[in-house]
Amino acid sequence: MIGNSQAFAEALDSISYLAPINRPVLILGERGTGKELAAERLHFLSTRWDAPLVKVNCAAIAESLLESELFGHEPGAFTGATRTRHGRFERADGGTLFLDEIATMSGRLQEKLLRLVEYGEFERLGGQETLRVDVRIAAATNANLRAMADDNLFRHDLLDRLSFDVVHLPALCQRMEDIEPLAQHFAIQMTAELGWEVFPGFSANALSTLYAYRWPGNVRELKNVVERSIYRWGDPTTPVDEVVIDPFVSPYPPVDTPGDPSIDLLADRQGGSQSDAADDTGKKAEQDFAQRMDAIERTLLEEALAKNGHNQRLTAQALGLTYDQVRGLVRKHGLGGRRRRR
Repeated sequence: MIGNSQAFAEALDSISYLAPINRPVLILGERGTGKELAAERLHFLSTRWDAPLVKVNCAAIAESLLESELFGHEPGAFTGATRTRHGRFERADGGTLFLDEIATMSGRLQEKLLRLVEYGEFERLGGQETLRVDVRIAAATNANLRAMADDNLFRHDLLDRLSFDVVHLPALCQRMEDIEPLAQHFAIQMTAELGWEVFPGFSANALSTLYAYRWPGNVRELKNVVERSIYRWGDPTTPVDEVVIDPFVSPYPPVDTPGDPSIDLLADRQGGSQSDAADDTGKKAEQDFAQRMDAIERTLLEEALAKNGHNQRLTAQALGLTYDQVRGLVRKHGLGGRRRRR
C-alpha cells in the first residue's frame, strides 16, 4: 500500500490499531481503493499472520454455490455432491476470512453468517453435525450498508456484528498527493516487464494530465492508465509525455452524417432528378477530388515523417496533430513499415 497523504496515513493507522484486536472489521471504500490490500494488512499485522488468509468475492459466485463455497457440503447435499467438501470457513480456521462485496449476499446466507459470527458454529450444506471454527472476518463493500439495512436489504443485526469498527479507505481524488508515487511505482513495474533498463520518468505535461483527472476507478484505474501509457509510448530514452486515459477514443475523425433523407426527397420532387450523365460527372469529380486530396495528404505526411526521422510523435508535433491522429494517417496510407512500435 503506497502513499504519503494524511487521509491515507489515517486509514493505515486504523488498520494497524485494529490488527491485534480479535473482532470483525468492515472495510468501506469505492471500487479500486484497495480494500483487499487493506484486509491483507489487517491479517499480517495480527496475531493470526501465520494462519490462513482466505478470500471470497461474494459477487463473483452464484448464490446457489456461495453457501457451499463458504460452509462446505456433505455427499448428497445436491446433484453432483459425491464427497464431503470443506468450505472457506473451515479452511480459514485459526486465520482470517475476507468477504469482499458482502452487500450482494442473500438474506438467507446473511442469517447463517450471523450465527457463525456470534457463536463460531455452522453446519455444512446437507449435514447435521455442528462444527466450530475460530475465524476472524474482514468484510468489504462499496455499498451503503446502513441504507440497505434501513430498506431491509441487509440485516441490521449482522451489520452490528460486522462493524466492531469500520475502516474508511479514501478515494484517490481525496489523496491527490499520492498520485505521483503510485504512478511511479506502476510505471517501474511496467518498464521492467517491457525489458527497459530504467524508467525515464513522466514529463510535466503527463503529470499535469494525471493530476487533472478525477479517477472514478481510483488506484486500479490509475494502474491501467499508467501501464497503457508506458506501453504506447514505447521509448525508454525520453520521459513519457502522453497519458492515454481513455483507450476507447478513436484516433480517426468522425464521418459526416448524411443529410435528412426527407429533405433530399423533397429536393428531388421540387427540382426533379438529374440526368444519369450529370450524376456520373458529379461522382467522377468527387472521386478525382478525394484522390487528389489523399495524394496531397500522403505527400505532406511522407515529407514530415522524413524530416523527423520517421518519429511519429515528433511528426505529430510538427503538423500540429495528436499522436493518435498521425498514427491513424500512417496506417491509412500504409507508411508504417519504417516507424518504431508504439
